[in-house]
Amino acid sequence: MNFKKTLFLAVFLVAAFVAMNLNFSPLVGAENQFFTVFQFFGPMAGAFLGTPLGILAVLGSQLLNMVVFGKAFSLLNILRLLPMLFAVFYFAKFRKDKLSNAAMVVIPLVAMLLFMTHPIAGQAWYFSLYWLIPPLGILLPNKIPGKLFLRSLGATFTTHAVGGVIWLYTVPMTAAQWTALVPVVAFERLLFASGIAVSYVVANTLLDKLPEKVRIEALHIDKAYVLGRQRA
Repeated sequence: MNFKKTLFLAVFLVAAFVAMNLNFSPLVGAENQFFTVFQFFGPMAGAFLGTPLGILAVLGSQLLNMVVFGKAFSLLNILRLLPMLFAVFYFAKFRKDKLSNAAMVVIPLVAMLLFMTHPIAGQAWYFSLYWLIPPLGILLPNKIPGKLFLRSLGATFTTHAVGGVIWLYTVPMTAAQWTALVPVVAFERLLFASGIAVSYVVANTLLDKLPEKVRIEALHIDKAYVLGRQRA
């Protein structure tokens, strides 16, 4: 950690805190619970900061939000911090090594199993088929077109898989409610994935265009996603 990287981390924490308090859409089954704007860029933190620091940055921003608004540190509230951390891991480690790939395939499949074997949710088992998307993102050929969007889609559906199982076992819902959510999930997650991909390109481009004096070399800038950069 150096001063510039610490500054970037501080800016991210502030941006994340603000985004977590800008509601996007309500959660079905609970009052005053919302998806927020944070869903549109949170998963990319690990790609710039590295996986461990990216996860800590996202966790720190969520804890800050809890402290500032006096949310109880209950088991349920702590569990709800986890989904985005898994998305950070997925986006940062996408096709980086065999162990990470295996984890990113197994986690959504375990979530599917927990969903399908639930006595109520199992009646709407097809809802969990969305969670095949993260494993497919890992297993499809590396040169597939739209790789960044697939990476973003896998990240947001990893959040959805982990969060969905937590929601399933803590918030009572009927099979009809799960079924009604099928088209809603498609719309929301396509928007979230698009937001993550666009945010990643914009962030890479802005960081790459910074003057040498203020550029943060310790950040991982992906030159493939810098707009206006000439390809070799």
